[in-house]
Amino acid sequence: MYERLENCPSCQHPQFDNYLICEDHTVSHESFALVKCTKCELVFTNPRPRIDELDKYYQSEAYISHTDKANSVVHILYKFVRTYTLARKRNLVEGFKANGTILDYGCGTGDFLRSMQKDSWTTFGVEPNADAKAIAIKKNTGLITSDISDFSDDILFDMVTAWHVLEHVADLRETLRLIRKRIVKNGYLILAVPNLNSLDASTYGEKWAAYDVPRHLYHFTQTSLQNLADKTKFKLVATLPMKFDSYYVSMLSEKYRSGKNGFIKSMLTGFKSNISANKTGEYSSLIYVLKK
Repeated sequence: MYERLENCPSCQHPQFDNYLICEDHTVSHESFALVKCTKCELVFTNPRPRIDELDKYYQSEAYISHTDKANSVVHILYKFVRTYTLARKRNLVEGFKANGTILDYGCGTGDFLRSMQKDSWTTFGVEPNADAKAIAIKKNTGLITSDISDFSDDILFDMVTAWHVLEHVADLRETLRLIRKRIVKNGYLILAVPNLNSLDASTYGEKWAAYDVPRHLYHFTQTSLQNLADKTKFKLVATLPMKFDSYYVSMLSEKYRSGKNGFIKSMLTGFKSNISANKTGEYSSLIYVLKK
């Protein structure tokens, strides 16, 4: 069953243009239509699976963020790079706040939270996927729930992170409203999302792995993310690159395009994407630091 959105999930504008047709390469192999808001430029899946139907599109061992298994070249590379990126994420967070309470919204298997606990942060997590949540609980001593509303009203956060999560949430503005309500005055929200304006996105077109329909419901540019921040009363204070994403996304995209791993070709595309982004700022994925 599907639902058709009559208004943009970000700005509520009622008019959008057809943008692209993409295939779900991971689970269903269904095709989904993407549309682009004519006002704020947000690209989103429309029509899309109903909220109560979305979970079945995550039922695959290929979905790496919900498992600790490493049973392919892509997964092994992902886990190797994750060790480095965990330290970078921790340093990024502590560049804005030395310590305090932190919520990782969409914490997956809990590796980032465990990293922050080792640096004396008080950690909390939200993870709706039951299997990933069970793994995260085993790794962490902090409270991990399935929904942000499960926390008592007196729990507030100095920092909330959402690493490649915002593109998955069904109710975009309501989710950010609930997160903002839980952040202390002058606290931060750090978001990481794929960038629709990257060179690897234009290179692979509808085969670009970061479309990941229908699990990714939204596809952001810097303009559409800024508009969303304005609508939800956050101040954008920094935009930063995630340089490894171009290589990982290109590896998946090359496989979707040719049916082969194409390691050398995908590494070259990832490299070209980063070189281009050094001039344009349009990296494969971007981190946005928002302040309440």
